[in-house]
This record gives sequence, structure tokens and C-alpha cells, in this order.
Amino acid sequence: MKQLILAEKPSVARDLSKVLNANQKHKNYFEGDKVIVTWALGHLLSLKMPEDLKPEWKTWQIDTLPMIPKYIGIKPLPKTRGQLKTIGQLAKRKDISEAVIATDAGREGELVARWILEYVKFDKPVKRLWISSQTNKAIKEGFSKLKPAKEYDNLYQSALARSKADWLVGLNVTRALTVKYEDNLSAGRVQTPTLALVRQQEKKIEKFRPQNYFVISLDVAGQTAKLNQKNPYGITEREDAEKLAKKMSQQKGQVTNITEKEKTEPAPLPYDLTEIQREANSRYQYSAKKTLSLVQSLYEVHKIVTYPRTDSKYLTQDMKATMKERLQAISDFSPEVKTYIKNGGKVIQNKVFQDSKVTDHHALIPTEQRPRYEKLSNDEQRIYTMIVERFLGLFAEAHKESQQKVTVAFGEETFTFRQNKVLVAGWKKSEADKPAISWQKDQRIQPNFTVEKALTSPPKPLSEGTLLANMEKHSLGTPATRAEIIEKLIKSELMERTNNGLQVSPKGKQLLELVNPALVTPELTEKWERQLEAIANGKFSSQAFIKEIEKDTASLVNEVKQSTKKYQDFSITTKKCPVCGSSLREKNTRDGKIYICTNPECDYRRRKDPKVSNHRCPQCHRKMEIIDGKNGAYFRCKYDGTTEKMSDKKARSKKMTKHEERRLLNKVNQEAEPQESALAQALKAAMEKD
Repeated sequence: MKQLILAEKPSVARDLSKVLNANQKHKNYFEGDKVIVTWALGHLLSLKMPEDLKPEWKTWQIDTLPMIPKYIGIKPLPKTRGQLKTIGQLAKRKDISEAVIATDAGREGELVARWILEYVKFDKPVKRLWISSQTNKAIKEGFSKLKPAKEYDNLYQSALARSKADWLVGLNVTRALTVKYEDNLSAGRVQTPTLALVRQQEKKIEKFRPQNYFVISLDVAGQTAKLNQKNPYGITEREDAEKLAKKMSQQKGQVTNITEKEKTEPAPLPYDLTEIQREANSRYQYSAKKTLSLVQSLYEVHKIVTYPRTDSKYLTQDMKATMKERLQAISDFSPEVKTYIKNGGKVIQNKVFQDSKVTDHHALIPTEQRPRYEKLSNDEQRIYTMIVERFLGLFAEAHKESQQKVTVAFGEETFTFRQNKVLVAGWKKSEADKPAISWQKDQRIQPNFTVEKALTSPPKPLSEGTLLANMEKHSLGTPATRAEIIEKLIKSELMERTNNGLQVSPKGKQLLELVNPALVTPELTEKWERQLEAIANGKFSSQAFIKEIEKDTASLVNEVKQSTKKYQDFSITTKKCPVCGSSLREKNTRDGKIYICTNPECDYRRRKDPKVSNHRCPQCHRKMEIIDGKNGAYFRCKYDGTTEKMSDKKARSKKMTKHEERRLLNKVNQEAEPQESALAQALKAAMEKD
């Protein structure tokens, strides 16, 4: 008899099959003597859409809202039906004795597998593989410790409840707004309060009014300190600042107080997903989605880091035994690593080992597998370096420094000088100490003042990093879903990325005004997320949660129905459709901005700006634009006006590729008879004469 093992992706299934000796490769699965390894492709099923449940829900109309079905049910996704059919056939084989869920060890991974097993009506025992890295060692250990799937029923109920909640709130509120205001207005349980966080920061910036103020500084032996004030922006006139500086200059200052203390700073704990996304955004301007993709690649493809979608910065006690092996895998990373190995892989930061603070997965750390640096992209190397450096901090001494604080008084006014001396560099890279001043109590100080004009600076817009921090603070989404939420807001044109940070679009600003304030502020969503976590821990009923969501959904929809607020579609331009005369709407796409006709019966669309081709101008050799003219498309150089005819699509499609060209040349060369040299021909002719 055989186990049917269900992985989440083909790449993971391939790794499992190698370890489990499933060497017979088929189109949609691997097979061995004891196992069959197959895979999902992410989700193969989704919750049914409204039109699948009731005919009257097919048409978007306000009268049918709210849509609150007694049972939603699941349906196959059209593009992956073939894989689902294969799993169904494998599940019915007589030699299958049990199934093993080997999808991602988390809430979404549990949902992926459970829906598949439910749909194919699998009625045999089910076990769960729960691992935090994809190394051969981790896979073998995981299969030796399989647990009954029932132990993860609460996790599945939490995932199912989240999915239903998003269906109820998202579909109902989105339909209500879209129908009432005649524009595609997307709202959701998590995305709307996330959008509101960005808008909240924008409002602070809009209210900000710059203010001039003056700073009085004291210089002593090359060190500078500012005048201590209750309000640092309190001096608003240069005359007042210079008057005060002149008054203080009439006497020498005096060192009235010197205090010294030692500060010990341990290394930060390893990363969880949200923190590495925040820091990668700050350092390299990577989006949250890009960072997740890079860490996922390091985990799945290279197998050199542990499970990425974690919300914990702690490790379990039993991981102490693996520390030396992990260090040996990265022994060539830096000179310090060999020192840590000689010390037996002893962890200085013992507070990292706390079982109670590890949820589904421990912190993000390197695996015991040696990295092949030459196979990593530059971006992957950056992220891997961040993860390893944080991990190495666990073995390093704490950073210690002596901090001296010196108060200098000129009458009633005071200045505070600070100077630090590194005692133990520890986990921080050693920096040269700045030249220190030897301060003495009651020392007399020359009045060397400067007065400088300054301007108050506005708050900064939220970046993806600071938005992720806010989302984490208010429990909006999970580490695994936050990147997806940000991308969804941008795709639905409610939020935009700019050079300065994130910005709410005019459409997004209006949306926040149109929905119920309960959905805008994070408190309601924060409560829902706490309840979902409680369901996963078996401390709250999923049925009670859904009933509460249904009640809140009805309230949110009724609020939209009864609203008298106005909406203006800023995407509608003054340009007219050349086909039907209706107004054109501007829309963002992956390929740039386009104009589409607002008339639903008309399918006219065109680019806002011409597409830049790889075709070079014969005059200036810059890339030419593609212009759609009355007689078809043509190339035009925007720099010197040169135009060139473009071959039609048929001719372009007939154009031979480089690969086809090489194949044809090889074939011609093979078929061609070898040519005789001139010398061979002359010898042949001479022999014939003889």
C-alpha cells in the first residue's frame, strides 16, 4: 500500500520525491514503491461566486444585497482542472492507504489541501507533514514525525472562516459601492483599513505648515550642542536668538554636571517576515511582494533558509542542538563564524529560545545546507546576507559603551554634550571613537555661539516598510498576506507608489469617505483578526465568528444603500471615443496607462502614451515609438521625427527567429556536399591524364 502525498507546488513535490525515492516521473505526479507525490498549483479550488449560488445574484444590483448564503461551497479554478482531476484519480486508487498533507505549514497551506481532499471525497486516514525547512534532513525528520491531520482542524477552521469573512465583506461592500456610484470601487475587511492608514499620514502632511525657527549652538573643541529648550521651535525671530546669544556671551559658562553610565545593547533577534520586508524596503527599496518572493526562493529553490511566512522572532529549545551545524554551513561567510564554531556554537543570546513565543513557525534563520553563492542572484544574496547577519548576532557578545553626559550652564541656560566610548564592539562593527574632550566639573567654558535659521520639516509619507509596521501594530492581515494586500490596493487604483512613498489616489480618498467608518478604522478588523487567531488555537467558535461577520456585513451594506454622499469619477477624461462619442476613461495597466471607452457596449481602447519599441532610429539610434495611424502602426522617433514603416503582423509572425535560423543553417551545412580543395582537384586532373 502507498501514501498519497500532496505538496503545494511542483518544485516542492520534486524535492519530496527525491528524498522518498519516488523516481517514476509522470506528467502530474511522481511514484515510488511506497509513495505517490503529487501537487497543487497554489489553490486549485475557491469559494463559489454569487452567480454560482443564485441566478438573481449574477446581475450586480443594489436590491439583491446583502448576499448572505447559508452555505457557500467550493468550485474548481478553470485553469487547473487537469491537476485536480489527476489528484481525484490518484485518490481513488486501491493501493492508496492514506494521504499526507505536505502543503505549506500554515493557515493558507492547510486550506489548499483540505479543500482538495474534500472535493475529491477522500475517505481514508489523513496525516500532516509540518516542517520549517526544505532540506533533505528536515524532510526525513518530518516524515518520521507525521501527525494526524485532526490535530490541525482548528487551523483549517480559522483559514476557512477568514476566507468566508473576506467573501462576505469584500463582495458585498464592493458590489454595493460599485453599483451605487457606477465605478469599480473595491473594499475589503483588511484592505480598506490599510488604505486608511496611508491616508491618515497624508492628512498629517496636508495639515502641516512649515515654520521658521532659530537654533543657538555652543561649540567646544570641535563638539557642538544645541540650547536646551522645552519647545525646540520656540525662538521664531532672529533678533530674539541673537539677543539671547549676546546675553550669554557676557560671561563664561560652567560645567555643572557630569554623569557616566555603561549601556549594554544585545544583538537584535532573528527576523520574522514582516521585519525583513520592512528592512529590505528601507535598505534597497524592495516592495513587500518582492522581498517575500526572494525569501521564498531561498527557502524552496536553494533550501538555505527556513520557512519564510513566520510571525515569530524566537526559536524552540530543541533547536539548540542544531546551531553548530547551521554555523558550519555558513563557515565561509565571515571570519567570526569560525570563532563561533570553535566555541561549540554557543548562543550568547539565550532569550531567543522560548517555546511559548513560537507559533506555527520559528524565526527566519539559515538551514544546515551549505549555500552555493554562485547560484544566487544579486537580490537573493542581499536578502540571504541580511538573514545570516541577524542569525550570527545570536553568537556575538553584546555591544557595550560608556556614555558621558555633560551639562554646561550659562546663567539659567544650559547645553548638553554627549560623548560615547566603545568598551566592547560585540555584534556591532567597530567604529573609531571620535576625539574625546576631557571634561572637568566646574570647568570654565568660552562663549562660542552660533545662530542658525532652520525650518520645521513635514511628516514623511508612509513607505511600504512603515506601512507594514502599522499593519503589524493593528493586526491587519498576517505576515503571509500583507504584501498581497498592498499589491491589491495598487492594482485596484486606490493607492499608488511614488518616488517619495505610498499615496492614496483620488479614487481611494473618495472610497474612504463612502464606506462606514467602522470599516475604515482598524479596530473592527483588529478584533476580527484576534478572533481568527483564537479559532486557530481552539478558543473561539468559527460559527460564532461567521454569524458576527454576517451581521456586520448587513450593517455595512445598508450604510452604503442609505448614504447620500456624492462620488466623482476622476478617471473619466474630457477626451471622446472616436467610435461612439462617449467619454474615455484613463486606466493603469501593467503595460502603462490606456484610454478605454466608458460605454459598456463599446470596446474601443488605446494607449495614453505611445509604446516604446526596441527598434532603433536610423538617424539618432534611439528607441522609436510605435504610433497607431489611420493606415496601421508605424515607427516614429520622438527626438528627430524620423518615421519608418512597420511590417504587418502577418509578416512579423513569418519572420524567422534566431533559433530557427541556426537550425536551418545546420541543416544546409549537413546536406551540402563537401567541397574539394584546389590542390585536390589539380592532383585528380593529373592522375586522369596519366
